[in-house]
Amino acid sequence: MLKMNVLMKILAFALLTAFAQAAAQAGTLDQVQKRGYLMCGSSPGVPGFGLPDDKGVWTGFDVDFCRAVAAAIFNDPTKVKFIPLSAKDRFTALQSGEVDVLARNTTWTISRETGQGFLFVGVTYYDGQGFLVRKKLNLSSALELSGASICVQQGTTTELNLADFFHGNNMKYEPVNFANADEAVKAYDGGRCDAYTTDASGLYVERQKLANPDDSVVLPEIISKEPLGPAVRQGDDPWFNLVKWVNFAMVDAEELGVTSKNVDEKAKSERPEIRRLLGFEGNFGEGLGLGADWAFRIIKHVGNYGEVFDRNLGEGSPLKIKRGINALWTKGGLQYAPPIR
Repeated sequence: MLKMNVLMKILAFALLTAFAQAAAQAGTLDQVQKRGYLMCGSSPGVPGFGLPDDKGVWTGFDVDFCRAVAAAIFNDPTKVKFIPLSAKDRFTALQSGEVDVLARNTTWTISRETGQGFLFVGVTYYDGQGFLVRKKLNLSSALELSGASICVQQGTTTELNLADFFHGNNMKYEPVNFANADEAVKAYDGGRCDAYTTDASGLYVERQKLANPDDSVVLPEIISKEPLGPAVRQGDDPWFNLVKWVNFAMVDAEELGVTSKNVDEKAKSERPEIRRLLGFEGNFGEGLGLGADWAFRIIKHVGNYGEVFDRNLGEGSPLKIKRGINALWTKGGLQYAPPIR
């Protein structure tokens, strides 16, 4: 029976790979253009990253990335169908061609590229595991958590990272395990644990669900690397390039000071970098299968990277997450994009 289950899994993976290769040969961009809209694999509901309202209108950091891809292709950011996917189902949906791009807070790892046939187009959000604690404990560092009880979701890398952190720092702790994140957060809110741990972005999201959000604070330490970004199927280099350069164009636009509010005025700029970005010098969209104004469309309809970050995650949002390492490289962060030239 065990051998049969293994064979079935191998066969299923082979079929999914075949479907993906067939889609790649057909050309994802051609399929999207003929269909008339982009199919975006999204989170089933993570505030700040991807969440539909009661009218079915989606908003979020990852949502805006897919809108940017649609803007580049169609000059219309609304030509996207958002398909909510659980963590369990997200990779199957991308492998099978159910979605054109996966943009739902997914960590870039070697096994997901070499073992599952994906390519990550870049890191749109540098994340990492952290800790949420009550202000009344007067803690300023995770290194002060020795002896603490920690609420954590079981069966996750979060649980493993937690063990590594305390073992590596010769500290004792009491893990309080729960089957899912909601149970862990409720337990923390009810006082069963001194701290709650998950990815830092998730901590800001979950804090909003507490009875008194302002009574808790996220500690500064990040104890793991979680580079999050959109992914596409392997085997379609033109599509990979297009989605990748949508990300780069948004970062370059922020660095050059081009925003959704001033892009029309910036179109008159004599700066070569801005003229190339906006399509007035050279035709860099041609190599992507797009028009010369592809980046202009993105910025006009969706905004640059900083604008998208601010309204969904930063100071312009309820989460108020600081840019930190997601700031531009010119401001001490890691966000850095190749030039358009």
